[in-house]
Amino acid sequence: MKAARFYRANEKLRIEEVPVPKPGPTDVIVKVHAAGICGSDVHIVKGHTFTEFAPIILGHEGAGVITEIGDNVQRWNVGDRVCINCVTTCGICYNCLRGRDSICLRRKNIGRDLDGVFAEYVKVNERNLIALPDSIPFDQGAIITDAVATPYHAVVSRARLSVGEKIVVYGLGGIGLHAVSLAKIMGAGLIVGVDVNESAMAAGKEFGADEVFNPKNGDFSKRLLDLTAGDGFDVAIECVGIVGTIRDCIEAVKIGGRVVAVGLGQGDINAGPLLGFVRKEVELMGSSAMELKEISTIVDLVHSGRLDLSKSVTKRVALSEVNACLDALSDKKERIVRMVIVQI
Repeated sequence: MKAARFYRANEKLRIEEVPVPKPGPTDVIVKVHAAGICGSDVHIVKGHTFTEFAPIILGHEGAGVITEIGDNVQRWNVGDRVCINCVTTCGICYNCLRGRDSICLRRKNIGRDLDGVFAEYVKVNERNLIALPDSIPFDQGAIITDAVATPYHAVVSRARLSVGEKIVVYGLGGIGLHAVSLAKIMGAGLIVGVDVNESAMAAGKEFGADEVFNPKNGDFSKRLLDLTAGDGFDVAIECVGIVGTIRDCIEAVKIGGRVVAVGLGQGDINAGPLLGFVRKEVELMGSSAMELKEISTIVDLVHSGRLDLSKSVTKRVALSEVNACLDALSDKKERIVRMVIVQI
């Protein structure tokens, strides 16, 4: 089969012929029909995130059809349409047993610790599959697993956004835009998007933001607070991965507000003066990946028509174009929600 493999940082992925994987007793083989290209793939190529081994097949947002099953697989059949949870878990550690499988103590990530979905076929443990209804196209099924599930985990599970609350989202890329759309269907009273890119700001409005702002404008902070009558926001979601933006989020929320850091980046967090941070009782939390049950919930939301992902796929490309797409994500010169490798 053809696969895009990562060898070392700051080099192009190599499109190579490799053996089709064989399933273990509890594994299935999925014919990959769609694979989303994510900013975290760029982090690997740039050397900011390390892989378990090399060469390795990158890609962690996948959907397709089961073509082979292991001897002990009982839930799935050949021909089933599925999307793939990229976080593999043990199912028995403390966090797994309390339903926090996104932070399984033995977790491994497809496309970073295990061969990924930038290939014609991928081997996946049966526990990592979610049924994909015929009503959802494969490209949407692929991006549900991260581009939508990661902000769902941040907005719903971590921030605990309630109906009527005010939320500000910093960074209107693929993750931030879906955070906006999820806040909309969750019944947020006010949704504000923040980005330095004009096309990203326009996308923020399309995805449901009530207001969008460029933080480089001189009156940005005042205009932001004026929207909440000076009180601040209930929730701030940081999707940029810049430590200074986390400080901006802390300043943007009200007393007792919640700040959730989603974006991946370098550096140390500075929460500001200790006295003010303590007295404000701000909740500052990280949000990592997603849980299997959350992906299943999102599939249900899309299937029912409650969540519309029709604008979420910016471009559909062939596997041979993966390096050009990674460059485009790195350059940030064009408006991209998600680019998806599609294979028939």
